[in-house]
Amino acid sequence: MKKLNQVLLMAALSGVLWACSKPDENPGDQYFNSGNYAEAVSEYSETLKFNPNDVRMLYNRGRAYEEQNNFEKAKNDFERALEIEPNNIQVLLSLANLHHKEKNFTNALLYSSRAEEVPGAPAMASFIKARALHQMGKSEEALNSYANAIKRDKDFGQAYYNRGLLKVAIGNIGSSCEDFQLARSLEYPGAQEAMDKYCK
Repeated sequence: MKKLNQVLLMAALSGVLWACSKPDENPGDQYFNSGNYAEAVSEYSETLKFNPNDVRMLYNRGRAYEEQNNFEKAKNDFERALEIEPNNIQVLLSLANLHHKEKNFTNALLYSSRAEEVPGAPAMASFIKARALHQMGKSEEALNSYANAIKRDKDFGQAYYNRGLLKVAIGNIGSSCEDFQLARSLEYPGAQEAMDKYCK
């Protein structure tokens, strides 16, 4: 009887501790944050055994795979998460960014455009879209997307800087200097050098 009471007490305590713990904590997060991506993958995989549709775990494991340069497994996790939550901004942006890394600009454009359409989308959606369009040689569309990124976040130094570089490429030096100056005022790395090079 005493043994049964101890078991019941431990079960009750476990239940209380579980209920009081943060629902978003996972041992994999600590491994990820410390750069131990293999252990992070292992922990996220363990959690996914019990809940294979946990979008956060799929996303986190995908990020851990991405950090290991295992892009195929990362994409598989991101795409699985997207099947469950089609408008998940983090997942859409991660897929867009991953495809951009692989120089698959068409897919980068596809996912960033989808992200941009989600209400409340961050400036990064327009920024990744602009980068993809730029790489695809669609300069005017890229300029518009950089402008959208800046409209969403006036302090987005990299968007000013990249738009300035694009303007240089299409021969609009005067306007590019304004962008480099704004990027410099936001202390974006390389902005001063770009001003020194193009804005004499």
